[in-house]
Amino acid sequence: MGGGGCETGDSRLGADLRDTNGAKGDFDVSLDQAEQTSDSDVRFHLHSQTNPRGHIENGPFVATRGKGAHVYDDSGKSYIDAMAGLWCTSLGFDNARLAAAASKQYAQLGYYHSFYGRTNPVTAALARKLVELAEIPGGKTYFTTSGSEANESMVKFAWIYHAARGKPTKRKVISRHRAFHGSTIVAASMCGLEMMHREFGLPLPGFIHTLCPDNYTGRLAGETEAAFVARLAFELERQILREGPDTIAAFIAEPVMAGGGIIPPPAGYFEAIQSVLAKYDILLLDDEIVCGFGRTGNWFGFQTVGMKPDMMSMAKGITSSYFPLSAVVMRPEIYEAIEKANAEGTVLGHGFTNGGHPVGAAVALEAIAIYEEMDVVGYVRRIGALLHERLAAACAGSPIAANLRGVGMMYGVELVADPSTGLPFAPARKVGAQLASLAMERGLIVRAMRDTIGFCPPLIVGEAEVEEIGSKFEDSLHALALAGY
Repeated sequence: MGGGGCETGDSRLGADLRDTNGAKGDFDVSLDQAEQTSDSDVRFHLHSQTNPRGHIENGPFVATRGKGAHVYDDSGKSYIDAMAGLWCTSLGFDNARLAAAASKQYAQLGYYHSFYGRTNPVTAALARKLVELAEIPGGKTYFTTSGSEANESMVKFAWIYHAARGKPTKRKVISRHRAFHGSTIVAASMCGLEMMHREFGLPLPGFIHTLCPDNYTGRLAGETEAAFVARLAFELERQILREGPDTIAAFIAEPVMAGGGIIPPPAGYFEAIQSVLAKYDILLLDDEIVCGFGRTGNWFGFQTVGMKPDMMSMAKGITSSYFPLSAVVMRPEIYEAIEKANAEGTVLGHGFTNGGHPVGAAVALEAIAIYEEMDVVGYVRRIGALLHERLAAACAGSPIAANLRGVGMMYGVELVADPSTGLPFAPARKVGAQLASLAMERGLIVRAMRDTIGFCPPLIVGEAEVEEIGSKFEDSLHALALAGY
């Protein structure tokens, strides 16, 4: 791993990056207030990816304030959030510079839209900055509000691209089993997770799935990594031929699969996949929503894994989720197709009220400035190596922890009944959920993706926070063993 120009989170620079706006007393919550919040939430709030009956029985986790990588509940208890919220608060939960950037922009221009050729200084500046960071000469930026919208927009632009080139039948999209690409109808159709489909009759026709590149559970007995990659590429090509190459518009992939269990691709995977896609004139859509802005130890995940995308979606880290903003950056050929489709004076029939919001753009520009000042690439490589080392030490003492995997500051640990064979636990035992609950009791927030435990902490964590994550995870594994797992 490369070294970084930023000291650890315990340094003065780290403290500056995590500066808070108020003391603890400013956020004290009385018992009555806590009870009112819990009661109102249970009575009136439908939560995403939450069991409704379980929520009524157990009530909410109420976060009242944040400081750096920590959040505090309504009793004042501190938790280190090793998932950065939802993979997103890269600069911590109380960054004063991001708050100030939003406040300044609210005072100057609190809203304007990007329809009908309208713009503003910060949105135009951000459009340029994103193209430069994405290393796409002549590229264009399109602004949306959420990751789902950005991914859905890439699909629509892919349809325009092929139709403008006289290939209107190329409309199907291939994604991968276990992938997560969002919750809107098209984005959810591209997910390879049953829970995203079950209640909604999805996926839509034309959204198909190929094999997951899981180097741990996906390989056959005796199969080398190179042979596994060759088989993945062969199966993709066979699927394309079965569907008809003239019907396939695009293939979408995260550089490192996040919600599917933090799955880095095997060596040579994207090179092999891209060879197949190029053969059949299929676009490669890069979902950078989790991997972007330093998470994998490069500015973007495509640089880490050898992807050459035609379009890429960005969200989460773009503003450290201090404002709902997302974007698509596209190669000039995609823009030229959109221009051609509207050559007779029509307009692009697509857009979002808050796409390119000036406050979001101002926050994003400030977040990028902070990433640059902290040398986010070097910092993530250095602290990420420490995180990997500490998680490996925690796993070494556990009879059920296996396959520590990941890159940068994005890791997963598989909980299995037999690490020597990879034999999984029966799903009904919900071992991953049990571990996450034990970690929560100890002040550590992780993500259980079935029996994979995910770690994706704010990028500003230092050595002390890495040790806190590792020691609390180790304690949780020990408690799980005592409970009979």
